[in-house]
Amino acid sequence: MTRYVVIGGGAVGATLAAELHEAGRQVVLVARGANLEALRARGLRYVTPRGAATIELPVAGGPDEVELHSDDVLVLATKSQDTEEVVRAWAWRPVGESTAASELPIVLLQNGLENERVALRRFAAVFGAVVWVPTSHLAAGEVVSPAEPAAGALWLGAYPSGDHPRLAGIAEDFRASRFHVEVVEDVRPWKAAKLVSNTLNALDALYPPSPLREAAARITRQEAELVLGVHGLTPADVTKAVVVHDIPGHDRRGGSTWQSLHRGGAPETDYLNGEIVLQARLSGRSAPYNAALAERVQRAAAEGVSPSGLDDADLLATLPDLPRRSVLVEPSELQDLLAASRPPLVLDVRWALGDPAGHDHYRAGHVPGAVYVDLDTELAAPPGGVEGRHPLPELTDLQAAARRWGVTAGRPVVVYDDNGGTAAARAWWLLRWAGVKDVRILDGALKSWRENGFVLSTGDETAEPGDVELSPGHLPTLSADEAAVLADKGVLLDARAAERFRGEVEPVDPRAGHIPGARSAPTAGNLRDGAFLPTEELRARFADVRGSDVGVYCGSGVTAAHQIAALAVAGVDAALYPGSWSAWSSDPERPVETGE
Repeated sequence: MTRYVVIGGGAVGATLAAELHEAGRQVVLVARGANLEALRARGLRYVTPRGAATIELPVAGGPDEVELHSDDVLVLATKSQDTEEVVRAWAWRPVGESTAASELPIVLLQNGLENERVALRRFAAVFGAVVWVPTSHLAAGEVVSPAEPAAGALWLGAYPSGDHPRLAGIAEDFRASRFHVEVVEDVRPWKAAKLVSNTLNALDALYPPSPLREAAARITRQEAELVLGVHGLTPADVTKAVVVHDIPGHDRRGGSTWQSLHRGGAPETDYLNGEIVLQARLSGRSAPYNAALAERVQRAAAEGVSPSGLDDADLLATLPDLPRRSVLVEPSELQDLLAASRPPLVLDVRWALGDPAGHDHYRAGHVPGAVYVDLDTELAAPPGGVEGRHPLPELTDLQAAARRWGVTAGRPVVVYDDNGGTAAARAWWLLRWAGVKDVRILDGALKSWRENGFVLSTGDETAEPGDVELSPGHLPTLSADEAAVLADKGVLLDARAAERFRGEVEPVDPRAGHIPGARSAPTAGNLRDGAFLPTEELRARFADVRGSDVGVYCGSGVTAAHQIAALAVAGVDAALYPGSWSAWSSDPERPVETGE
């Protein structure tokens, strides 16, 4: 019978060893330090949704305590930073007249891309694996495994690719041990997918959940995918075939890096975020988000920071351009994203007051793959009196339109126009209001795309219909009454041209002037040469509203969305009055001010 020598007694190794033992397979668990002492003294305390059990496993402290046989399989479940030392220690152990490196297969249940390369320098038979095990290891001699009926999922394959006579038998033993196992021809795309996911471990370990952390996660993940794509590593689509249950008294509080900080152990981010940084530098690129997070985790470990013990202020100090990159995308980045394996959906929102030919402009030249969006009919309900010229569309209508454009759950969206983003921001705001989290505006609009020398397509394009499920209220809005109160108690910004605010001209709406108490802040002041101002300039522009409750209106709720985007870049949240001046001025009961 095959014996599994599981090296590493943490969350993954102890779970696999326990399940192999319970399935009647021979197993030795190799551990160290306090964990080894606890296992020897009391056995493994194994907590699952079925209850807690003590499992008496054969344990060892290292290769000197294990006599290897030709039927053995080595399973490496240590942190990646320990792989070189561990592989070197086990590779040249005797197996009969030969060595482990020549005679035994080694299965690597580790994160990152480096471990299999290290093993392959010594071992003839290397099996790479991607493992999803939601187990927690926070105390010596104990693991908590909340997944049922499968304890975990494995994607297993010979490395770098191909087959091996022992692979099928190993897979069957793991399946018998309550693991969902898929044998794959080339494990590297699955390793890449896990690595992309693992780049978010640093955020999980350092910061509690917040919208800012979510935004950082999206950009960090996107950066990782782009870097791997340059090296021809397209992450596979991985579906985690495990169901996690609540175990009273054993809440799962964080992933492996979080648990490392909790135990005071060394995190493996050098082989996660650091791997992305390495791959980027090898191709002459950079990976600034992954580099910054890798460094911050190591500093946190050295400083003894508690897991999830840092706040949004620290996150902004670590990733200072996060607010801007959450809202805007540069043309060069969009070009890279469009060449990636999972490109964003691009929406062309050409519109200008008095110019009904947006669709014609789109047909004459647009970003390749972009789908045209009609602002008047798809991003607004029919105009009507006190509802304004561009009321918010009914949610069912917006969802139908979004699916027609190709908006799909989880797929990033980029919007642009040919006027500095002043129209595209309506789509940005509306989709985010409806629950689409990853929406960005092309900074510099189509003008910047052209100036970078990127190609344009002509004619109409369509996308595969999307499946997005929208829900309202993910961004704040103001009614007319709430806008009036905010103008008095907080800050209400008028994003129209200054002469319209003062009431000197009014080209489209019933009355001239502004909402009493509002401040003039024309949208045009957010731009220079068609692009958003540098972040520091936007922060200076809105410095006097920081810390206040802020609302924005314009003529009909279009360019006010651009103002909200600029405020977001400056780190200020703001609410939209959708009806804006067109609604306010249509109500004769509403007061009007003129002048400054």
